[in-house]
Amino acid sequence: MSFGTAFIIFLTGIVAGMVNAVAGGGSLVTFPVLLALGYPPVLANVSNNIGLTPGTFSSVMIYRRELEGQRKTFFLLGPASIVGSVTGALLLLALPESVFKAAVPPLIALASVLLALQPRIRKWVVRKNHPDLHHKIILVIGVYLTGIYGGYFGAAQGVILITLLAIVLGESMQRVNAMKNLLALAINAIASVYFIVFTNISWSIVLLVSIGTAVGSQIGARYGRKLPDATLRRCIVVVGIAIAIYLGVIWR
Repeated sequence: MSFGTAFIIFLTGIVAGMVNAVAGGGSLVTFPVLLALGYPPVLANVSNNIGLTPGTFSSVMIYRRELEGQRKTFFLLGPASIVGSVTGALLLLALPESVFKAAVPPLIALASVLLALQPRIRKWVVRKNHPDLHHKIILVIGVYLTGIYGGYFGAAQGVILITLLAIVLGESMQRVNAMKNLLALAINAIASVYFIVFTNISWSIVLLVSIGTAVGSQIGARYGRKLPDATLRRCIVVVGIAIAIYLGVIWR
């Protein structure tokens, strides 16, 4: 890896960390850049996922106070996340790369749309949230399916998780966000272990993305919220849709 390539990946990691701190969707920044640098899609995906895991752990630590009293919830949903993550990771490595190439453009488009709708989803969730709405079976199934998505690709899985949790659990948004972070960590960590054991990893990408996102998340937490969220979100969405269209064309 040349110095220029390493610098680009590190800088992209910083941007992704800032994006995650402000709006979420940092994978929509790092994954396309890795593709543009010539890395194979599956290698880029698994290395990127592993590199982003430390940032998720950092988010869990920041919200550990909000996790107090949610042990039963995690014991209910954690296994669904873990099994779903293993399922998604297994599908990623078992299916031909052509399937991944076919799936990624619509997944990126879906992640972009979810990111665009994030403010409206949040408002709708707050209006509909009710402490008596406990469809736990539906929630477990939804978390399992999100785990599959997270293990296979994962961009914007947090948006899906926080929507499911907020509708069903009847908790405050801060406590819901804390549980979302913990479940996302379980998904990412389990998938990362599976990838490390069963496939090739670019440890240089992992290291650069990890350090970059760690730096970026600190910058984003301190200064990023001063930026207009709507403007940043729109930019990411436009870029994400453009990437989805571009990949859909070149991977035909």
